Formats: sequence, structure tokens, C-alpha cells
Amino acid sequence: MTHQDFGIPVLDLEDFTGQRDAFTDALGSAYREYGFAGITHHGLDDALIERAYDRFKAFFALDPAVKQAYHMPGQGGARGYTGFGVEQAKDHDVPDLKEFWHVGRELDGENPHPEILLPNLWPDEIDGFRRAALALYGALDNLGQRMLAAIAIDLGLPSDWFADKVNLGNSILRPIHYPPIRDAVPGAVRAARHEDINLITLLIGSREQGLEILSKKGEWVPVTTLPGTIIVNVGDMLQRLTNHVYQSTTHRVVNPPGELAARARYSIPFFLHPNPDFVIETLPQCVSDDNPDRYPEPITSHGYLMERLREIKLA
Repeated sequence: MTHQDFGIPVLDLEDFTGQRDAFTDALGSAYREYGFAGITHHGLDDALIERAYDRFKAFFALDPAVKQAYHMPGQGGARGYTGFGVEQAKDHDVPDLKEFWHVGRELDGENPHPEILLPNLWPDEIDGFRRAALALYGALDNLGQRMLAAIAIDLGLPSDWFADKVNLGNSILRPIHYPPIRDAVPGAVRAARHEDINLITLLIGSREQGLEILSKKGEWVPVTTLPGTIIVNVGDMLQRLTNHVYQSTTHRVVNPPGELAARARYSIPFFLHPNPDFVIETLPQCVSDDNPDRYPEPITSHGYLMERLREIKLA
């Protein structure tokens, strides 16, 4: 079931039976040790992924002024376009070498958090962008629910424990374009070392290498992108909820060497968030004499999100 040849364990979701089993045990072990796992047989159609990549690449190829017209001032990049060199990792001196687009949740009924769950923007210039983006959003949201069910079981919770806590979450699909690197500011990298803010991240990997995770030994470990594999990693909200039983691992995207720097890189992470009013309060089963509660003061997921967005210059 697991393989260590690719930097992180790789697990087969077809082995998950919906109850405690070898899959949940292996996933829990992966998140305690690495904070990352590769997932195969996840159910996402290759054609769906390719259509989304095609539409996103077409958008990023537009003239910069056209793209900038889809930036929402004062919203911290919550929806639409965020330009090249804006996001800056905490404790890093220069911005990352990337641009991205944010797709948020679309609701059929009443919006209980209209100031948070904002309307999406859609580029008129790219036919099929909205359809491809929402199809991928829905597929990753559903996969995230399956992963959270396995996580809940491993933590000793009912399998549906997360279901009503993420159904209105401000989850984000983020197509990212890392342009070819030319005359970069000294110290600038495609994505400086950071941890994700949310519960879990589901990453449709890049065709280009560059993702690295920081091991418990303090070594940077390259994560090999495997065809047909989605990487699912622990975010800081889940780390906080589990009192660091699950590890939110530092990771980065390094600049490629030599001629490879002239090639663009694309990736599509899906940041799965709890509902804005969900209170992140340490799970009692994750507190012990050896691991006392690190977070005695609870915080809402939206409050925590805003704290972190301010740190990375997006709010």
C-alpha cells in the first residue's frame, strides 16, 4: 500500500472501506511522520484535469493588463486574479515568483456568510473557464470529504464528523503559474518555505519538479510527481485541531537549475477550509501528559485565516 521511493508515502484510496482499516492506519502514520501523502485511484477523471489545465494556461497567457482587470482590490486575493510577485511567505524578504487565480465555493441557496463567501469572477476572454474550474472544484471538494472521513476515523471520531463543519467552508481552488525565471530578485524563489493555512490541501501536481518538504531531520526532501497521483497534506488548522498529532509540514517550490529555469511551471492546489464560524478547539483525544494542550484559547477558522493572510501580505 505504501511506497517510500517518492519522498512521501503513496496510498491507494480504493483500499479505504469507510471504516478503520489498513488505509486509515497508513494515512494516520503518514500524517504523523510526514504531514503529506500521495493518493492514487482517487476518482478524478484525467480529461477533467486536462480541460482545467488548458483553460487556466490560456488565461495566464493573456496580456498582463487584461489579467489585472480581474484583480479585486481590498479583498486580499479572495477571488479572481493575484498578480506576479504579490504573495510573500512569512519571514521571507521578497515575494514569490508566481501569479494565481482563486475560485471559491458557489452556493445554490442562501449565503450565510456573504462577506466571506464572495461571488466568483470569471474571465470573459477564455471560453469554458467557468465550467472547467467548477467541475474541478466539485471533484476535489468531494475527494476532500472522503479524505476527511478517513482522517476522522484515524482520530477516533465518527466518519462524518467533518461533514457539517466543511459544507460551507471557504475552500479555494488556486491555479498557479510560475513563469520562466528571468532576472529574478536575489533570494526570490517560486514559493518560499511555508505551511498551508487550511485543514487539508489537495494538490494536482505539476509536470515540472520543484516541490520539496522539510523532514523531521531538517533535510529538504524532493517530492516526485507521479502521474495519476494527488498529494494531500495537512494544513495548520488541522495541526492546531489535533494539537500537533498531525504535522503541518514546511514545504517550498524551488527554482529549477540551468535551462529548466526557462520553462513555466503550473500546479493546482485545492485548499479545503472549515466553515467560517467553525471553532478550532483542540480535540480532547489529542491531549495527554506527554502532549499538553498547546492551544487553550479556541479561535474561529475565519479569524485564524485572517491572521495568517495578514502575515503573507494578502490581507
